[in-house]
Amino acid sequence: MSIMLSPSRELSHNKIEPIANEESDTNVIVQSDGDQSKGSGFCGYILTFFSCLLLFFTFPVSVWFCMKVVQEYERAVIFRLGRLLGGAKGPGLFWIIPCMDTFRKVDLRTVSFDIPAQEVLTKDSVTIMVDAVVYYRVFNPTVSITKVENANYATQMLAQTTLRNMLGTKSLADILKDREEMSEQMEAVLYSASKNWGIKVERVELKDVKLPTTLQRAMAAEAEASRDARAKVIAAEGEMKASRALKEAANVMSESPAALQLRYMQTLTEIASERNSTIIFPLPMDLVSGFMRS
Repeated sequence: MSIMLSPSRELSHNKIEPIANEESDTNVIVQSDGDQSKGSGFCGYILTFFSCLLLFFTFPVSVWFCMKVVQEYERAVIFRLGRLLGGAKGPGLFWIIPCMDTFRKVDLRTVSFDIPAQEVLTKDSVTIMVDAVVYYRVFNPTVSITKVENANYATQMLAQTTLRNMLGTKSLADILKDREEMSEQMEAVLYSASKNWGIKVERVELKDVKLPTTLQRAMAAEAEASRDARAKVIAAEGEMKASRALKEAANVMSESPAALQLRYMQTLTEIASERNSTIIFPLPMDLVSGFMRS
């Protein structure tokens, strides 16, 4: 009894369900099982025959070595005699021939990693330290295994170089002001390069921008001087408005002498409420002028 499945039946049982809004930019050319069997040649047929014969004589113990399971968030890429066997298998149960097949599991969950602090020279010749965080996932397991040796490491190195290259074309003011726009641009650049590896960069965020101590002091002094200048302008505008109000009040009092006397009495009332031991009596200027003439 042979437990080897036919290629069409195996692919039908382990076909990956399509994911909504999945990327279709990378076209993967996979050899069919028929092409692989032809490429294997006579030795491949001999090895397949003896493997199936071994499985037959060791049945049912051999079933436990042929049966493999991958989780919902994983896919298995199978190689038969070193050649890719169809597409990725999973999730769930799939079968292999132990003497001929090898497989590698690929995690489809989103992975996050921190980009170490990079020393960058900006467009206006300012040296800063910038770090970021990148979120990515594998959307094509077959390509991520066959097209690049280590897709995760390659994505991390690409993110570091892209961060330095992009920040080098921006001034310090642009980096501090347009961080969201720069994150979107960096995400687009990373995806355009990593899609050929089966990697989808979902999000890039700039975490922190560290400035040199001397530059921080200079910026703080500049900000303090700007605040002092604005405070002086506001105080001068207040004095100007107060002088205009006093001028209008003086014009009104000059037309009515009784208004000045009433203002004297109001001032006495305010002083009496605060300092009861102090009494100020206003002396009319007309009386003083009479004494001065004499």
